[in-house]
Amino acid sequence: MVKQTDSMFAATDTSAADSAAIHKSMQGNKGKDTRPELIVRKMLREAGYPGYRLHWKKAPGKPDIAYPGRKIAIFVNGCYWHRHPGCNLAYTPKTNQYFWINKFEDTVERDKRNYQQLEEAGWKIFVIWECELGTSGEHCVIDSIINSFAAG
Repeated sequence: MVKQTDSMFAATDTSAADSAAIHKSMQGNKGKDTRPELIVRKMLREAGYPGYRLHWKKAPGKPDIAYPGRKIAIFVNGCYWHRHPGCNLAYTPKTNQYFWINKFEDTVERDKRNYQQLEEAGWKIFVIWECELGTSGEHCVIDSIINSFAAG
């Protein structure tokens, strides 16, 4: 794991305009009600499975979509932020790499902890990746979730 030091930042040359532009860009990244989340929620409603909880605080990791009675947690993960293995959307920025590598590693570790806590509590976990939506794969993912409803 790469750790940051103050000397690493001394070599970076970022102008105020770059910082303002980056700040504005980062503010546009939402944590809730993202386009992929809205697509999954719409598909679940259309399949006849409304009644979910959004970002349910009583479950570890606050799943994006939770069915507490059925103990089903659905995470709709962005490939970039959650580091989807093998996906071209999960690239590392070229500037300030030490910062980004640490941030991404922390996110992946937090995800693993949350999934483990949910599994230990008897939850079934589904992770839907951003790149799976808008393809024929989205129906396979939703079908597997629906099949788990029917099974239990």
